[in-house]
Amino acid sequence: MKRSGPLFTLLAGLLLALFMLSLNVTSGTRSTSTGSESSGDVVSASPTPTASPPSGKPSASPSPSPSKTAVPNADYAGRTDDDSSAIAVTLRDGKAVAYFCDGKDQESWLKGDVKADGSMRLTGQNGNVLTGDLKGKQIRGTVDMGQRKYGFTADKAVKPSGLYRATATVRGAEVDGGWIVLPSGQQVGILNRAGKPSPAPRIDPETGAVTVDGQKLTAKPVTP
Repeated sequence: MKRSGPLFTLLAGLLLALFMLSLNVTSGTRSTSTGSESSGDVVSASPTPTASPPSGKPSASPSPSPSKTAVPNADYAGRTDDDSSAIAVTLRDGKAVAYFCDGKDQESWLKGDVKADGSMRLTGQNGNVLTGDLKGKQIRGTVDMGQRKYGFTADKAVKPSGLYRATATVRGAEVDGGWIVLPSGQQVGILNRAGKPSPAPRIDPETGAVTVDGQKLTAKPVTP
């Protein structure tokens, strides 16, 4: 029975050691948890930044609208629908100049722009207006002379047909003449001497030569 005393003591010490070891392990775990909590609120991990979605696909440069080709340079000449007057139109680089003339005492010089579709609105003195449309090799339109409006058709002209003008001083008077040479060879024009209109003398369509009151002048093709 005496031998059981040391054995009991040894067993008690072993149990105590196991108890202390278990206590330390538990305390360590709690300590770790406490340490994590003592640092404050649990900080959630920041989400991985994601690239902002593009506001939209890079807009492609707008396709340029097909450019309309400007009307070709050309000359046109013809008569009014009532055959009382003549009309000539010259087109150059999107600009136009026109001459309306009855060969007696009524005339008008008009000018303006020509749109890519061939339409035009030309203006002259005294509120005169020519409106027309180029279709193929022909211009159809009207000339508003104020008191009267004339419809006309002008076909594409081949030299020497077309529009001519001469200005000079003859015997102290200012002279201004305009001529329309039609495809048929007929000429319609007015010569103003100091502002007084009269039928114009015939010009040489090949050279533009014309004699006015004994003085030789040169009528030149008219361009805008």
